[in-house]
Amino acid sequence: MKFEEVLPRLKKGEKVIREGWGGAELYVKLVGEKELDGLKLNPYFVINVEGEGYTMFTPTVCDLLAEDWKVV
Repeated sequence: MKFEEVLPRLKKGEKVIREGWGGAELYVKLVGEKELDGLKLNPYFVINVEGEGYTMFTPTVCDLLAEDWKVV
């Protein structure tokens, strides 16, 4: 799948991965709009890295143009 195909699924709460990454424990998800200390936080992507937990994820140009995205 292309990134533009998985984006609506991310918005619905699904998790995605690129086939080239390997490993079911490595996936990207979208964290929706939240409020923290009275301030609005915009939605952002996180990636779950096995053994390390979540970290921020910013898709690269290669990620955006890739056609090997899939829902996990």
